[in-house]
Amino acid sequence: MSGGSFQLIYVIGLLIVAYLIGSYREKRHYQSIIKREHALNSLPAVNLKTAPKGHFQHELVMGNVTISVDYFKRFLALLHAFFGGPITSYETLLDRSRREALLRMKEMAKEKHAALVLNVKYETVSIFKGSGKSIGSVEVLAYGTALIPSSQAVASNVATTTQ
Repeated sequence: MSGGSFQLIYVIGLLIVAYLIGSYREKRHYQSIIKREHALNSLPAVNLKTAPKGHFQHELVMGNVTISVDYFKRFLALLHAFFGGPITSYETLLDRSRREALLRMKEMAKEKHAALVLNVKYETVSIFKGSGKSIGSVEVLAYGTALIPSSQAVASNVATTTQ
């Protein structure tokens, strides 16, 4: 075997390993997201700007996450950039990031005993752009206004001040 064919086999082997590890980790993350979404399904998070009638304490809640792309997806994005067309390998990266950030925001709202989260917004930033402007990581921030019923807000404040 010549040196060039050995290097090609080595690169293909590394890509296969990167694909297997990346797929496994992504699948586990999606399973975690789905499980937590079912647990937090009772807490609505909407993009409405007006609060429903009632007495509520308003509080900012947010959740952020930074997720990096795996080497196989980076390789696929490089191929898409070379041949043209949409870079679909990053779609799952953005989907997982948005869903995880929303879940973290809802978990924060649940800790504050919120009944609803209004005016939910997302901010998305690509963190690393190496040579060729390839994406290395994506950070997503989800934020909104938690509406805490007045009786819950008083109980929550009393509990935090006595600790």
